[in-house]
Amino acid sequence: MAEAAIPHPREVYGLEGQEAPAAAFEEARARGRLHHAWLLNGPEGVGKATFAYRAARRLLGAPPAPAYGVLGADPNHPVSRQVAARSHPDLMVLEREGPDGKPRKVIPVEDARRLGEFFSKSPASAPHRVAIIDAADDLNVNAANAILKTLEEPPPRGVLLMVSHSPGRLLATIRSRCRRLAFRPLDLEVAAAFVRARADVNVEESLRLASMAAGAPGRALALAAAQAITVDDAARDLLAELPRVDEARALLLAEKFRGGEGPQAFALLFDRLAERVHDMVAERAAQGMGSLDRWAQAWETLQRLPREVEALNLDRTDALFAALTELKQAAQA
Repeated sequence: MAEAAIPHPREVYGLEGQEAPAAAFEEARARGRLHHAWLLNGPEGVGKATFAYRAARRLLGAPPAPAYGVLGADPNHPVSRQVAARSHPDLMVLEREGPDGKPRKVIPVEDARRLGEFFSKSPASAPHRVAIIDAADDLNVNAANAILKTLEEPPPRGVLLMVSHSPGRLLATIRSRCRRLAFRPLDLEVAAAFVRARADVNVEESLRLASMAAGAPGRALALAAAQAITVDDAARDLLAELPRVDEARALLLAEKFRGGEGPQAFALLFDRLAERVHDMVAERAAQGMGSLDRWAQAWETLQRLPREVEALNLDRTDALFAALTELKQAAQA
């Protein structure tokens, strides 16, 4: 399976399956009842950031392009080109990617404080000034409080678009000052077709990826790029061999935990292990198959370890073998 090329949301001009939030936003804009802050919430990979850039282009003055749907804009329009080049003077984006192009753990408070200065100025060339936060979940505590100060004093002709995968984690005072737009997963067949159009996968593979992503097409495409089917097969084989643990196979998997892609490879393997253990426990529980406490404990470990490894900078190979030891004990119980 060849890797899929994943464009940045600012480079995407179409958006499938999210007509309802687009229509709600366009109606508010057309009626002159545009709220100053919008919380775009839903699972990761359903198109929230793509929507934010689509809305931004229209707010910055790009005329409608019906061929690209509601909120669509011509990619060749000057506004679209400026947004794609990250050079529009009336657009500000806060994201985890730092000035050096490397991802950071959080969006720092220094970035968030720039938002107040940005909105204090009048638009330079557009009807509005627009800021995108992708994602608000990545704001640290001080950054979130800095954003709250901006929300408490709504800027004239300013619009804030905040992407959130887990709005429940945000400050209640932030949520209460935003209008929400809900983004839903797509049907698995639709999400699978989205992946097939953009990656070298067959029908069966695309449906597996769509299922892994729970109908989130962007997430499914990212999984295709990460060779998730290969990783999922490896997770299946590790679990099938329990209580035996093939240390050679585990060490071979751990080799992928090194380098710049190591954290993603580690998180993906644990995600696939956790998902398969969850499905197995649910199936056995439905069949009334004895005590499942040790399996439930192992599943909680698979969920917890990736967060601990990232937060505490623990050794990923050691974490994998610790998880496999717990899975072995669950299989022997």
